[in-house]
Amino acid sequence: MSGMSAFAKICSGCLRFKSALPSRLRQIQRECPNSKRLLSYMQPGQMNVKPLEGIKILDLTRVLAGPFASMILGDLGAEVIKVERPGSGDDTRAWGPPFVGTESAYFLSVNRNKKSIAVNLKDPKGVKVILELAAVCDVLMENYIPGKLGEMGLGYEDVQTLAPHLVYCSITGYGQAGPMSQRAGYDSIACAVSGLMHITGPEDGDPVRPGVAMTDLATGLYTHGAIMAGLLQRQKTGKGLHIDCNLLSSQVACLTHIAANYLNGGKEARRWGTAHESIVPYQAFKTQDGYIIVAAGNNHQFVKVCKILNLQNLAEDPKYKTNNLRVQNRRELLKILSERFSEKKTAEWLQMFEGTGVPYGPINSIQQVFSDPQVIHNDLIMEMNHPSAGKIAVPGPAVRFGDFKTTNPKPPPLTGQHTVEILKHNLGYTDDYIKELLKAGTVTQNEVH
Repeated sequence: MSGMSAFAKICSGCLRFKSALPSRLRQIQRECPNSKRLLSYMQPGQMNVKPLEGIKILDLTRVLAGPFASMILGDLGAEVIKVERPGSGDDTRAWGPPFVGTESAYFLSVNRNKKSIAVNLKDPKGVKVILELAAVCDVLMENYIPGKLGEMGLGYEDVQTLAPHLVYCSITGYGQAGPMSQRAGYDSIACAVSGLMHITGPEDGDPVRPGVAMTDLATGLYTHGAIMAGLLQRQKTGKGLHIDCNLLSSQVACLTHIAANYLNGGKEARRWGTAHESIVPYQAFKTQDGYIIVAAGNNHQFVKVCKILNLQNLAEDPKYKTNNLRVQNRRELLKILSERFSEKKTAEWLQMFEGTGVPYGPINSIQQVFSDPQVIHNDLIMEMNHPSAGKIAVPGPAVRFGDFKTTNPKPPPLTGQHTVEILKHNLGYTDDYIKELLKAGTVTQNEVH
């Protein structure tokens, strides 16, 4: 029980608070000594309490999928302990330029709200540190090739013996078993193998990798949700469990209707550029000075598009009366629309589409994205002061909650910035033993100046 958080220790009887009427609360409070603690967690808006406060996460992941997931969990209030190699740390610390001071912008983008401990996992004493941290944490995340941590004595079976309450989440390229399980997982490879790259790119061009590592990011989102589900499952059973997340499965699951088209209709997919296979018009059109995306998802919207473009004759043409007909006569229709869109500048078209109910928008540069009034209104730029890089800005959380705010973020840590703090406060190590570990190189501490 020593590793279980306050949330996990609350007895199941206290869950009656969730549905109790106000007149019953005092009676339940008298019956159960833990009920006051649960009630404090449940007061709406009380002191900006976040849903994962009290949850401790031991994060052995590197690069993007795992760190992205643990950052979201940190935004939700979890204490995230990031385990890094002494010296070099997470691989993405070297992924630049650009660098902000000595820190790569890549690393800064996905590692806020974490503490860093630098531990040598090749040292048996370093392995002992990880095992002891696992015992006082709720979740362990790792993204090693299957079997690698087992060789170190840190596999699920090893840790489960010491910490049966632990939610142990593995992230790999292809899964824990199978013919590809021993391959290293990289976004671009999984993007290709999963079919995403096959359907991405110009209609008559080569396959294209998406501009950001969408397979990694999708896996991070699946991982974050799976860990939340694992914590709920533990609340029901009192036991931890193993979670298997991988890049290939995440991306194949995200093929959605493309996969269903093949599985149910035998229809092989192809690349469509910005266009949609089943809806016309639904794509980017070149203007005098840029591009505009227009999506007519139904016949009513198509009529409106024709009216805006002063091409009402198209709406009345029998060849374009329904979406099915528009798909069949795609090339002829798109040629007419493209010629019309090329006659004005993007800003003019945006003004003409405003308020019509037709989905539309410009293709923004990144500079334009962060100048967009809606992006600014949604508070998607998160600023913080980094110990060595100074003031930095990163994309903020995508989701907002009514009863708490994801404000006052902690900046991404330096490698080993919190080593001594974690060993002392989380494990109760003495100063003398910490000095011994530092001297032996089992752990390292990065001093913040």
